[in-house]
Amino acid sequence: MTFQFTYLQFHFAFLIPAVMLLSATGFVSRSRISGVASWGRSSWRHYWAGVSIITVVALVYTTPWDNLLIAHGVWWYGAETTVATIWHAPLEEYLFIVVQPWLTALWLSHLSFSPKWPSASRPVRSRVAALGLAVALGIAGWFLLGTDATFYLGSILTWAAPVLALQWVVGAPQLWARRRAVVLGTLVPTLYLCVADRIAIEYGIWILSEQYTTELYIAGLPVEEAMFFLVTNLFVVQGLVLYRLVMRRWDDDPSVAPRQWYSRLKAKANGAK
Repeated sequence: MTFQFTYLQFHFAFLIPAVMLLSATGFVSRSRISGVASWGRSSWRHYWAGVSIITVVALVYTTPWDNLLIAHGVWWYGAETTVATIWHAPLEEYLFIVVQPWLTALWLSHLSFSPKWPSASRPVRSRVAALGLAVALGIAGWFLLGTDATFYLGSILTWAAPVLALQWVVGAPQLWARRRAVVLGTLVPTLYLCVADRIAIEYGIWILSEQYTTELYIAGLPVEEAMFFLVTNLFVVQGLVLYRLVMRRWDDDPSVAPRQWYSRLKAKANGAK
């Protein structure tokens, strides 16, 4: 008798233990190893506020795309592997979209990177170059959508390009200055999720269509799945790095316009008391 591995069991086997382990190591020794936590209690709260915002954005941005691909037949789920379906996606899929940013954020919180917003050399040129790369990815994705075998890969690139363009236009110089944290913060959870995904496919939790995939594999994992985890973790890491830099600048620079407005509002409130 073949054991049927369910999507919910996948969460309990791979996502929840990883979140618990990273939470424990982060809180137990965060003063020593956590670059984020070492900035102080206020910074720690700011960081997790940023994680919450990114999680909501990820859920809103990913849900339509994910459901449309399922409806198109790019992938489907094994019999009796899911609990319930909302729209076209199972409940566990939405849970995955919510948990992944927290998993990546917990890993990133263990890495040290400068919280200061340095002056970057040639910031306009670097932003234009990064924007050009994002546009090129979007155009490539658009062309790949025209062929069945590259449809899934094209949909990933087309979907990812606007987010990458926004992040790179806003902070390409700052992200490049922290490239070590960005690379490590992205690749480690990507590798972990790729391994977990490979096991899930082996057990038939979800099945990818041969018609809409290239049938190119990396250690048995479809290249499209690896690309998906790479870009989604990159979204989270870059978003959190930029969010942390903006909040640090807010805290340190009283000349920032929103901070001036907030200070005046707070002073009026205190005066009213």
